[in-house]
Amino acid sequence: MRNYADKQELILSQIKDKFCQRRDFSGCDLSGIDLRGIDLSGVNLIEADLQEANLCGSILTGANLNQANLTQASLQGANLYEASLSEANLMNADLTHANLCRAFLWRVQCSGCKLWGASLCDVDFREADLTEATLIEASLIEANLARANLTAAKLCGAILLEANLTEVNLTGADLTWANLTKANLSNANLHETKITYAKLRETIMPDGTIHDPYTVLL
Repeated sequence: MRNYADKQELILSQIKDKFCQRRDFSGCDLSGIDLRGIDLSGVNLIEADLQEANLCGSILTGANLNQANLTQASLQGANLYEASLSEANLMNADLTHANLCRAFLWRVQCSGCKLWGASLCDVDFREADLTEATLIEASLIEANLARANLTAAKLCGAILLEANLTEVNLTGADLTWANLTKANLSNANLHETKITYAKLRETIMPDGTIHDPYTVLL
């Protein structure tokens, strides 16, 4: 136990030391580590274990988190602008109000993830697993969600302006009050999807037709 604690303390000191040249923590065990508000921009965290880590308010712009384990990690208010999280595990992680604009999240595991009010403009969520994720009031302007799984996801009030939702699975998802203006839902699965009061102006529907009415009332 002491060796593990000492190792974490050493890594933490290296991360916090602005004069330390080390920027590669790939494969490191950082589970449960407290990195609140730390500047981790551009850091290499490929395959790092950050399970239950505290990254609230941390700066992770341009960081490489491909295949990292962020299960149940706390990332509230974190800045992940242009970060790469391809095939990372974010199951049950908390990214409330986090900034993930232009981040790369191809095939990311986000089941049960909290993304309430998160900034996700131009994010790449292709083939992502967002089952039961909370995306209430999230900004997904021009986001790419092609072939993503959003089964039972909560998207109430989400902004999906010009988002790519081709072949997305929205079975049982809640899109109440969501803005889907100019979004592309070609071949999407809307089985039991709630779209009451959703804005569907110039929206491409699953069958390829253009939806003209501005608001759906069901």
